[in-house]
Amino acid sequence: MRKSNTQSIRDILRDYVNDMGIERKLKEVDIVHAWENILGKAIASYTGRIYISKGVLYVTITSPVVKAELLMMREEIRGRLNDEAGSEIVEKIVFK
Repeated sequence: MRKSNTQSIRDILRDYVNDMGIERKLKEVDIVHAWENILGKAIASYTGRIYISKGVLYVTITSPVVKAELLMMREEIRGRLNDEAGSEIVEKIVFK
């Protein structure tokens, strides 16, 4: 009898992502998409462009008052985003 060599699609995709070295980039995309869920619709409504480059999350905020609030919560936000990603993806947050 032949030995079965079947793998789940999940395992195959995980291996592919690891082999291609794109796991970190996918987690960065997940963080950007999770911004509204983590901070809420009110904050998201004052948010412009969001992107990650070299471990730094850049967020454009359209309200000076909201920006001041977020600056005080920067480390908490960073922790929540990294928890969402499951690893230390965001090293620093810059609000513009």
